[in-house]
Amino acid sequence: MGVFQPEVSHDSQSSSRSFAFRWKQVNSRVLSLAGAASIVIALVILLYVHGQSIKEITLVIDGKVQTLETRDALLGDVLAKEQISLQPHDALSIGLSDEIKDGDRVVINRAQAIKITTDGTTKTLYTTEDTIGQAIDKLGIGLESYDKIYPSLGTAVSADMEVKIVRVNKQVVQRTTALPFRVIKTADPSLTKGTVRVAQAGKPGVMIQHIEKIYRDGELASMRMVGKEVQAVTKDKIIAIGTKPLPKAVVATTVTSKSTTTSKTSKVSAKSNNVASKAGVDFEYKKIIRNVSMTAYSSEEPGIGNRTASGTRVTEGRTIAVDPSVIPIGWWVYIEGLGFRRAEDTGGAIKGNKVDVYYDSLSHARNFGRKSRTIYVIGPVKPELN
Repeated sequence: MGVFQPEVSHDSQSSSRSFAFRWKQVNSRVLSLAGAASIVIALVILLYVHGQSIKEITLVIDGKVQTLETRDALLGDVLAKEQISLQPHDALSIGLSDEIKDGDRVVINRAQAIKITTDGTTKTLYTTEDTIGQAIDKLGIGLESYDKIYPSLGTAVSADMEVKIVRVNKQVVQRTTALPFRVIKTADPSLTKGTVRVAQAGKPGVMIQHIEKIYRDGELASMRMVGKEVQAVTKDKIIAIGTKPLPKAVVATTVTSKSTTTSKTSKVSAKSNNVASKAGVDFEYKKIIRNVSMTAYSSEEPGIGNRTASGTRVTEGRTIAVDPSVIPIGWWVYIEGLGFRRAEDTGGAIKGNKVDVYYDSLSHARNFGRKSRTIYVIGPVKPELN
């Protein structure tokens, strides 16, 4: 029995070959279009990437602004390409190894060298701050409350400027001084003439002075008294001088006494007519000044020291300020109601018949007010008791 073979016609084979040929043509065109599209897309991507690699950044160097375009990714590369050099102490807003982006603003502050002298040492330091105050704060240099700085903290920093810091230290110490007592002479009618007795012994007082000392860089620069207080009050020495008449003597003695007295009186009269007896003391005087305007002053007043114009130390109960053309410096006087005083000081307002009486206490000086007194000008030697 034979095998059945399908019948294959000539037309059927020809149709199959035609379809295959057409499929190849169509597929070839599709592949060509796809390839062309791929190339276009690749070019677009490359152009986009190329366009994106150009970045515009702003550089601010010591306040001066400039704009740059760059394809570099790191700030260090940009500065190297632009030949912008940096010093070790310059300050940057971003790091050299940081990646930059389009539109970034990079600030560079150049460091200035300044010489700072403090605590006896001079150092050269670098800062990017604007003022001296900001610079020393950034550098960690501390200032105490009394320290001085030259120039001032608000001064603008400039290259190679010199700054000096003076360390100021204040101390308040106590100083003990003695207050001299006065010698007061009083008349005592219970004692006969020529008799002198110490009615009360004198005792000096004690004053505590508070002295402020100012040291600059360890050396004493100035000192002043900022307060004082009396620790012990002075006790004046009182001398009683007898005024009781002497008892009458016998005739012979009386004659002799009278003769002697007459002789002494004659000698005194022959020597000078300017003789006065005050507070139990007989003394000769050069002249009398009446209606002298008198005020008082104290070392507690601002600007008044404890040294007189003549170089002595001001002393209550002794020192007065005068016009040297009226009363010579160093001369003793007797002031009605006050006693013996010595011309040791002067003053700009002390002119003519005017005298300033010294008191330790400012309140006593102010309470003195203004008075008018008679003054006996004696001389350079203080009168002694008879």
